[in-house]
Amino acid sequence: MKTLLIIGHTFPEPTTTAAGTRMMQLISLFQEQKFSITFASTALVSEKSVDLSKFNINVKPIRLNDSSFDKFIKEISPSIVMFDRFITEEQFGWRVAEQCPKALRILDTEDLHFLRKARQEAVKTQNNTNEVNLLTETAKREIASIYRCDLSLIISEVEMEILQDTFKVDSSILHYLPFLVEKKLEKTSFPKFEERNHFITIGNLLHKPNVDSVLFLKKEIWPEIRKLLPNAELHIYGAYAPQQISELHNKKQGFLIKGWTPSVSEVMRNARVCLAPLRFGAGLKGKFLEAFKNETPSVTTKIGAEGISGNLSFAGRIADNKEDIIKASLELYREKDKWLIAQKKASEILNRRFDRKLFSKKFENQVIFIQKNLVEHRNKNFIGQILQTQSLLSIKYMSMWIEEKNKHII
Repeated sequence: MKTLLIIGHTFPEPTTTAAGTRMMQLISLFQEQKFSITFASTALVSEKSVDLSKFNINVKPIRLNDSSFDKFIKEISPSIVMFDRFITEEQFGWRVAEQCPKALRILDTEDLHFLRKARQEAVKTQNNTNEVNLLTETAKREIASIYRCDLSLIISEVEMEILQDTFKVDSSILHYLPFLVEKKLEKTSFPKFEERNHFITIGNLLHKPNVDSVLFLKKEIWPEIRKLLPNAELHIYGAYAPQQISELHNKKQGFLIKGWTPSVSEVMRNARVCLAPLRFGAGLKGKFLEAFKNETPSVTTKIGAEGISGNLSFAGRIADNKEDIIKASLELYREKDKWLIAQKKASEILNRRFDRKLFSKKFENQVIFIQKNLVEHRNKNFIGQILQTQSLLSIKYMSMWIEEKNKHII
């Protein structure tokens, strides 16, 4: 029987985060391959967590730094273990390798955390985000995790290039797998230009790139747009808004913190423009795929649009400085002909770059191939074998333990 153990950083919340949507898409891919799935996590279930039991998935609470995990994983003996972000591989990867050495180890990076953090630091210090320092401690940890796994899922082509060109990670242990979109059989009828009103931005409001974007909108972008569009409003949707965001709500200024919505599609399709000037971040931004699915043109930055349209034209406008963002927003909001041109590009991007059928079989074949050739695959990844050797760090900790012990010898 084919069995998959997913070690989740959190329980998936597809109605609040793109990461939750991503996890449910991965689960669906494995269920198509007839895997029996167990989802284990140290996190607590929230009121917005999806009920995994409805998808015939076993759920198991686990503890950090506890040998009970060893017994648990040995009992279920999974053929594949998938780590949700590199931090879970750091915490449980060595236990998986010891207890189930023949299990295929997959890392879903979600996005490259070290890239997002480096860009955040660049914004904080007012440096150019094109010249960020990627050679950080987080990068060392995350790339070490990639090497320790048999396959890492990378959500963006840009991140594939960074890993291969800057860090020389071999392509054999990387697999490009973006967000997946089901192709619609029938054309959905969306509201027309005249039937739509206002701007929208959306995203988990605990996520630092989204928080920064909302603050940027409040302080620099929206006041200028509002002067020229006095009847327009900016509707900000997202769960878990901290106090600093909730306090920005101002009906008089048309700056409305709407909070969580159970239906992203409904609020997105009624907006005229999706406005999300993200100054840092990584991976793919799910908000724009949601906008495209609802044929809502978008305005964002190069980082916001990164990895989405490839060689195709973006379904909206890309601008990086304050003046250009304001100009692009006003143009799409006011000018129907330009809005319609941007709108038409959305379906082309979804069909040519994110159609599920383009990626599902390739992923299945890759997993099967590595499973059949696991020993050879691991032998080619010698750096990964080195990083699995616990003795490298055990020498350090043994020395520290002996030093500490000697302090107490009278």
